[in-house]
Amino acid sequence: MRPLPLTLALALLISHAFAQQTPPDAASIMARVASNQDQSESERLHYLYIQHARVISRKGKTVRCEEITDSRITPTTTGSHQQIVKLDGRLLVKGKYVTYTQMPNEKNASTKEEDVNVTISGDDETDRELVENMRKNLTETKSKDGIGSGLFPLTSKSQAGYDFQLLGRERINNRDVFHIAFTYKDKSDFGWKGDAYIDTTAYQPVVVRTTMSRKVPFAVRTFLGTNVPGLGFTVIYAPQPSPSGDIWFPISFGTEFKLKVLFFFSREIILSAENKNFEQTHVTSTILPAEASAIPHP
Repeated sequence: MRPLPLTLALALLISHAFAQQTPPDAASIMARVASNQDQSESERLHYLYIQHARVISRKGKTVRCEEITDSRITPTTTGSHQQIVKLDGRLLVKGKYVTYTQMPNEKNASTKEEDVNVTISGDDETDRELVENMRKNLTETKSKDGIGSGLFPLTSKSQAGYDFQLLGRERINNRDVFHIAFTYKDKSDFGWKGDAYIDTTAYQPVVVRTTMSRKVPFAVRTFLGTNVPGLGFTVIYAPQPSPSGDIWFPISFGTEFKLKVLFFFSREIILSAENKNFEQTHVTSTILPAEASAIPHP
């Protein structure tokens, strides 16, 4: 075989090098992310873990209710099952904090307050219900990763409603990432907008931040007295070792926003959750009684 002319060989080398350096566009990056996320969701079925969560309802600077929980997360074929193994709660009643360690509907559930005859009603009970509902709605869902499904447009199903734009490359959490901005396509509906930082090698999310794609319309706020300014979420992902390759999981999740309902009820909601103590299993799992596996707070 005759060798290629020098000029042709150089041209081919330059062309190859240029092709290697040409960055992918946002659509192709997110398509790979979607494929990886779809695969990760199925692989998460084989992991058990603990979710440490803290939820606060605050009025001004005053904490009205706070719950800190450790829950065992057991993924199922349709989502995940959460079992609270430890609960530390406090609720402001008549100017003093009542502490509790069980849900109100649990057998022998009680509150502890030595100085007052505790009667929980009105706003007090509302704050406790608000905290518990927020935790359930944002963590106890059909997803297998302990975070509300539909909050982040990463899977192939959810990406269809979004537009993506590549803003550049950065370095976050010791990883080289693509910085992708996303917006909701339907400008007349409510969705999310925000930023996704995608690992340049694994094509998995490292950090995702979202806010509402549009404000609650003024007419709705006026007529119903409802508003949620500042609603948005931040989630951090990291790989978990696996014999078949790293499986990426959300390891922390947080949000802080204001909730205004019916003109007179206003609260600031703070939620943070950490997934930890991952354990891989390939057999059917049995959920043990809470007292057999209470996890101490770090």
